[in-house]
This record gives sequence, structure tokens and C-alpha cells, in this order.
Amino acid sequence: MAKKIGSVGRFGARYGRSVKHKLAKIEADSRKRQMCPYCKAYAVKKLAVGIWECRKCSSKFTGKAYTIGKRLSITEKKPETVSEEPIAESTEKQSFSKLKKFEVYKKMEEQKEESKVSKPIEEVTE
Repeated sequence: MAKKIGSVGRFGARYGRSVKHKLAKIEADSRKRQMCPYCKAYAVKKLAVGIWECRKCSSKFTGKAYTIGKRLSITEKKPETVSEEPIAESTEKQSFSKLKKFEVYKKMEEQKEESKVSKPIEEVTE
């Protein structure tokens, strides 16, 4: 017996498996109750494409076509941190590109230090 795929079962044998599964996920996300950004209740329903209404606080607002807002990605890239090991010790451990990043980082730090120690501004008298 074939596996049930929900609301897209209405298409039968047409359009292919992957297209129907993608559509099933989109329809399930758009039909489920969303969280209201104003009262934080899970009572938001879709009125039309991009128009949403909270059933609790009766606020109407716009959003995306199938969901209220941005979907958070599972994998977010973390910024790389540069270690402050001396260059002589790190040559064996780190690759050449990491050494270049370390040198650039050190130069930036030195420039910041130099900019902090600035010459006093002379007043112009007329």
C-alpha cells in the first residue's frame, strides 16, 4: 500500500514524488497556527497571500506568503577567532593562510593602538 502524503494526495500519480513532498511541506507550514508577534499567542491564521490575522488580539499584519516570518537556518556560521600565539611557535601548527590572517590581525591591532595615541589638536586663533 502506498504511503499517505497528506494534502497533496489529491494529485494522485501526477507531478512526481519530490514536487508533491515539497508542496506538502509548504502547505503544512502555511496551515498550522503561527505565533502572533504582538500577543505571542499561537492563534494566527492566514487570510490571503501574505495577510495574517491573530484570532486572539484581532491584529492584522503582513508577512511572507506561506509563513509569518523568516525561517531560521539550522546551521549558522560562527565567526573565526584568531589565536594570539607567537608566530615562531605557531609555524609548525598552523597553515600558511592562518599565519597571514594572524599577521593582518596584528597589524590592525597596532594601527588601532597608534590611532588611540593621537597628537593634540592645535587651536587656530584669528
